[in-house]
This record gives sequence, C-alpha cells and structure tokens, in this order.
Amino acid sequence: MARVAFKTYEEAVGKQKEAYDELLKTSGHITNMKYVLGNSHTVYDAYIGWYRVWDRLVEIIGARAATIYAHSISTTNGCILCSLFFILDIKELGEDPGNLTLNEKERLLVELGTTAVKNPNGVTDELFASLKKHWNDEELVVIVGFAGEMIMYNVFNSILDVDVDERLLPIKDAFEPETWRAKNS
Repeated sequence: MARVAFKTYEEAVGKQKEAYDELLKTSGHITNMKYVLGNSHTVYDAYIGWYRVWDRLVEIIGARAATIYAHSISTTNGCILCSLFFILDIKELGEDPGNLTLNEKERLLVELGTTAVKNPNGVTDELFASLKKHWNDEELVVIVGFAGEMIMYNVFNSILDVDVDERLLPIKDAFEPETWRAKNS
C-alpha cells in the first residue's frame, strides 16, 4: 500500500479534477501514480511535463527505442511500477523484454540510461561522442532530459511505494529487481 493516500477522482476538486478529466479524455484511465500525485496539483503539474518530453523523445528516436531506453532507466533504478509499465509496452510491441535484440543506437541509449542511474558523472567522453554521431545537440538535450525525468518518476514511485496498477498485476513476476547496488555497497 502506498505511503500516502490516493486522491481519488471523487475526492478531487478544482484544478486536480480538471487534470483527472483531461487524463480520462486522453488516455481513458488514471494510473495509481497520478492518484498519488493528486495530493498536490503543483507537483502533479510539474510531473505531467514528462509526457511532453516523452512525445519529443519518440519523435527523435522512435517509440521502440524510447521504450527500451525508459525501461533500462527504470529497471536499473529498481522502480517496479515504471519497469512494469515499460515491460508491458515492450510486450505490446510484440517483443520479449528479457530477450531484446538491440541495434547500435539502442545499445548506446541503454548504456546512457544505465549510466545515468548508476553514476551520471560516469558518462564518458567516448559514449557521448558515439551519441553525437547519431543525434544533434537539441536532440541530446531531450534524450538526457528524459533520463532525468524518468529518474524523477522512479524516485517518486519508489519512495512513496506507489501501488502497482491493477492492469500490471498479471506481469508482476516479470520484474527483476536491480542488484547492482548490493554489489557496490
């Protein structure tokens, strides 16, 4: 159970009710994380910017690569909720999340994503030079900015122990907790 209460649709008022209505209009549902964010419209409003960055990321690298990138960040960070959403997204692409064949760009994105979580100061000049072979400065700002936003979501969900959404429960066993922290402590 989450460490803070959900602000349900029925309890929401004002701007939060409007935000929930917008979510229902655009996606047809409200996730558990959005219900928790409903406790503060200020924080909700800041976090909802993730979707604008996501849309731009998809324009730059494509839906498959964006999903793989987000999954690498969330899984490395140990966020069960975000990881399960991206596992589901990968499965909906018709692929096996545990057995992905990555192209060069996707391998670079996974390396960037895992390094961003483990040691953001550890992104080497060589990795960045390889990234610059494929993307310009504006695009790299979006790619790196998305990593920061994804990490922000991971931290929020993990600290508040946001409940796994009901639609993710059938794949809950697909989540493999990160182990790199235990190895490095």
